[in-house]
Amino acid sequence: MKTFRQIFREAENKIPGIAAAPGIVIAKTYLFTKEAIEISEGEIFEVEVAKANLDEALRKSKKELNKVLNIAREKMSGTRAAIFEAQMMILDDPVLISAIKKRIEKERKLPEFIVNDEISKYQQLMILSHEPYMKERAHDIEDIKNRIIRNLQKKRWQSKIPNDAIVVSDSLTPADTILLSRCNVKGFVTDHGGVTSHAAIISRSLNIPAVVGTHNGSKLIKDGETIIIDGFHGYVFTTPAEDQIKFYTLKQEKLIELQKGLEELKDLPAKTKDGKEIHLKANVDVTGEIDIVVTSGAKGIGLYRTEQILEELGEFPNEDEQTTIYTRLASRIYPEHITIRAFDIGGDKFKFLDYTEPNPFLGLRGIRILLENITLFKTQIRAVLRASQNKNIQFMLPMITTLKEIKHAKEIIEECKKELKKEKIVFDSRMKIGIMIEVPSAAVLAKEFAQEIDFISIGTNDLIQFLMAVDRGNDLVAELYQEFNPAVIRTIAHIVREAKKAHREVSICGEMAADTLAMPLLVGLGLDSLSMSPATLPYAKRIIRSMSYHKAKEMADECIELGSEKEISDRIEKFFKEHSIIRTRQII
Repeated sequence: MKTFRQIFREAENKIPGIAAAPGIVIAKTYLFTKEAIEISEGEIFEVEVAKANLDEALRKSKKELNKVLNIAREKMSGTRAAIFEAQMMILDDPVLISAIKKRIEKERKLPEFIVNDEISKYQQLMILSHEPYMKERAHDIEDIKNRIIRNLQKKRWQSKIPNDAIVVSDSLTPADTILLSRCNVKGFVTDHGGVTSHAAIISRSLNIPAVVGTHNGSKLIKDGETIIIDGFHGYVFTTPAEDQIKFYTLKQEKLIELQKGLEELKDLPAKTKDGKEIHLKANVDVTGEIDIVVTSGAKGIGLYRTEQILEELGEFPNEDEQTTIYTRLASRIYPEHITIRAFDIGGDKFKFLDYTEPNPFLGLRGIRILLENITLFKTQIRAVLRASQNKNIQFMLPMITTLKEIKHAKEIIEECKKELKKEKIVFDSRMKIGIMIEVPSAAVLAKEFAQEIDFISIGTNDLIQFLMAVDRGNDLVAELYQEFNPAVIRTIAHIVREAKKAHREVSICGEMAADTLAMPLLVGLGLDSLSMSPATLPYAKRIIRSMSYHKAKEMADECIELGSEKEISDRIEKFFKEHSIIRTRQII
């Protein structure tokens, strides 16, 4: 039986893309296209009729989206379904609607031309942004714009989708993804999009494997042909050969077999054979995922990304609103703990500043923005403290690079505590404060930083990018994003060592924590806590319960001395074979 590397290396029929939703699918395709909308700059003679037509088109668009919203609520969490509530808010935006109507009155042009031109202005601003998230939201707005125009032109989109097919398209809107899922779609392949696109988020919520960003997949894939989607590695195989079908069919069967019995591990501790317990925690993006966390057996929430609240709401919630959100989360997870990370904005995340930075990844982001906007920072700190009455909340500072930043942030936290005491508001006066180590300077100064805080969390996503000077989203250099590079492993080992010397808790919350291949190495390096997506927790628990901490430490000590990424990954592979440990990555 050929290995994945052999299958991959020999394949001339592979189309690379981005792994947006995990899974393996072998099925026939359906090429999904929409009729292009034609818009003319025609004149109108009856302004009131044109405005009435606009109102009717808006009403109909809202009705259509409401139908999609109801389907979304049936199929996934309310928070995920809120994507469509946000779209409906655009249709009710008084500023936008007023601007369109005023232009109709002044310019006397067809309302569809005005709608297209006016909404496109907002889209263009988003497309020019350096932030992938903003570019993805421009795509969502395109769906709203086209929906209004189609209803103005009284056109009806119709397309018969066969059941049990893989949908291949240039791009998919969130509404497309939800509506297509009713036909028992097996998978999605798109030319455009990324892991942060709402279509990708919905695919993951619905457990439909997806590969996006293939650039020209819809041109290379024929309608009705059998293809393979590898949603774990981000590849599509067109007209697969017999050995490829056999390979992936076996992987499907093993994956199903592995998933059986994982439920029985839910209430068991993640403890190695020789008694070392590892705390497996969950990363949470949105509050709707808390139900999955509660049922997954997680030992609390290791990372709650509060910036996701901003992305969902489109604005900064006030202190009371934040307090409500954090209190509910802490109550649901009690008696386990939740680590709330301060707004990690800037870079490729939520748009906050009005001006454009030449290099936002190295600009005003994370703690830097918060320390420049004290009112914003204090509002969140006060909300977190107010929600800490059950004493199961920790607060974490993102993108720390200097000792001065830590001390300044601590001073602000103390100010907030004094204010709340004066206001006679109850809070946890001993709430733990921690930092994210994501940049080389913080890693080097781990000893000094550890003296100032209560815990450390290693954010491997950014740490690896900065250590290797590589943008993992850039196809040209993506292969340099190496989590098993000796520089990365030795840096993690240094951070853990210095944190332990200071008797500080140290965990890891980047994607590396969810890589089943990396787990024995991370445990062997001395990490006591791993934080990952809730779906990965059962697999991690099985691996940890199948190994010896003593043997993992021996293996990790060897890896620290190795000089290449391949040597390290090969040594870990050998560890799995030596101890007969089954891992997800072997299966997929």
